[in-house]
Amino acid sequence: MIEVKNLHPLEIKLLRYAQMNKDINSSDLIKELNYNIGQCNQTFSWLSAKNFITEISRIIKISYELTESGLFQAEYGMPVLRLFNLLNEKNNLSLPEISDILNLDNSDVGSAYGTLAKYKIISMTSDHKAYIVNQNLPEEILNLQKLLVRAKEKSIIDDEDLDQKEKDLIKSIAKKRSAGNSPFKVIEREIITYRLTELGFKAKEEIIRQNITGEEIGVLTPELLSSGKWKNASFRAYGLNAPVSRLITGRPNPYADYIRWVKDKLVSLGFEEFDGPLVENEFWNGDALFMPQFHSARDIHDVYYVKEPSHCKEIEEPYLSNVARTHENGGETGSRGWNYSFDHEFTKRQVLRSQGTVLSAHKLTNAKSPGKYFGVVRCFRYDQVDAVHGADFYQTEGIVIGKDVNLKNLLGLLKMFAEEIAGAEEVKYVPGYFPFTEPSIEVHIKHPKLGWFELGGSGIFRPEVTKPLGIEDPVLAWGLGIDRMALMHLGLNDLRELFTNDIESVRTRRGNNAKN
Repeated sequence: MIEVKNLHPLEIKLLRYAQMNKDINSSDLIKELNYNIGQCNQTFSWLSAKNFITEISRIIKISYELTESGLFQAEYGMPVLRLFNLLNEKNNLSLPEISDILNLDNSDVGSAYGTLAKYKIISMTSDHKAYIVNQNLPEEILNLQKLLVRAKEKSIIDDEDLDQKEKDLIKSIAKKRSAGNSPFKVIEREIITYRLTELGFKAKEEIIRQNITGEEIGVLTPELLSSGKWKNASFRAYGLNAPVSRLITGRPNPYADYIRWVKDKLVSLGFEEFDGPLVENEFWNGDALFMPQFHSARDIHDVYYVKEPSHCKEIEEPYLSNVARTHENGGETGSRGWNYSFDHEFTKRQVLRSQGTVLSAHKLTNAKSPGKYFGVVRCFRYDQVDAVHGADFYQTEGIVIGKDVNLKNLLGLLKMFAEEIAGAEEVKYVPGYFPFTEPSIEVHIKHPKLGWFELGGSGIFRPEVTKPLGIEDPVLAWGLGIDRMALMHLGLNDLRELFTNDIESVRTRRGNNAKN
């Protein structure tokens, strides 16, 4: 006889619902049994472990959800179309004037201007006024607006409902993680289908025979005792032979242990550690890194703003003046800059540090050449949490300064991080783009379960970053996700396991020092 009295109510209800040779998935349980997605996954896991159900199929369904920004654009038009229509009504407007009239962020206006300028639809006068030069809007812009209007009816478009041209178009602007001001967010749902096994069917029959409904009471409460309801209640079976609690001594958290080990290793290689505050201003968080003030990554959807105080009192000189000139016209760097009016009020706005590179910028003001510096720092950036992304994360950030440092030295450092610190066996380097480095390189590693993913970015700081801060020699820079390195090193499959409240994982997982 199969023992069914100790089954969880969720398991009992699913078994009573399931039919032999009939598929079951999460959608069925949510609709028929009012389970939430977490209860579905947990119940499937329990019953699979008992061999009561078996997996039949597993497919990935891709869809595109209209974001709040997308809903607004579907109703009132994309920023690029609104900008085009405005300039048709009133030519020769500056970007700040356009931003005020259309009530758009500087980043949205800058991006829209860049798109139209790329297609030679608009241009800029010598006094920074935008004007129309061509009335022929590209077909892809018009088609994208049609897709937005189409998506507005039900907010979500399934990939299977699009033709190939529409798929290519929507993929070019949809974001998989933090949607930011993108009109579409990519949603990937894994649909797993199960069926009852013969053992599961026998368990179902036994449940019915014993009249177990899943509604049995599991906890005897004071209310049940005082009201007398316990007399006619049906209770779940108690496991009198359950093992007693273990006595386990304390031990270090494996991830904290790993971070200490990484720091020790870098110090042993001659690096000097730096650190800084969690709250930074826009100047050091982006402006000093030659990131334009209208850059999309500086939007409220990607960076956490500090409410009070919202702005710092002042920015250190001569760095403020040097950086402002570099943004406007290149200053003394030999660059043409970004060709816009630097906003001295915006640069004082306070944010939670969104990238470790901000500390490298700080360090350039007092660094020695030659010199090697690093930090392991906590960063905060809005993101969709999944197996390899978090809303806050650790980066290991560093710079190497010297007259003779070069790209070959940087590749050697990246190889050391990927193989020795992350423990990856397969590594590849991919060209990248960052406003503050040229050339720019991304390093990717292959996880045995998660496959290839980006470990982080690196490159050689541009003169527009180093010269305004007083550095003349070349500077190698990198910012790598130490959370992701820990995934490989500690043998995990999900970043969230690093910060789990499941104490058992800390008790049983070996830390880095034990491993080495």
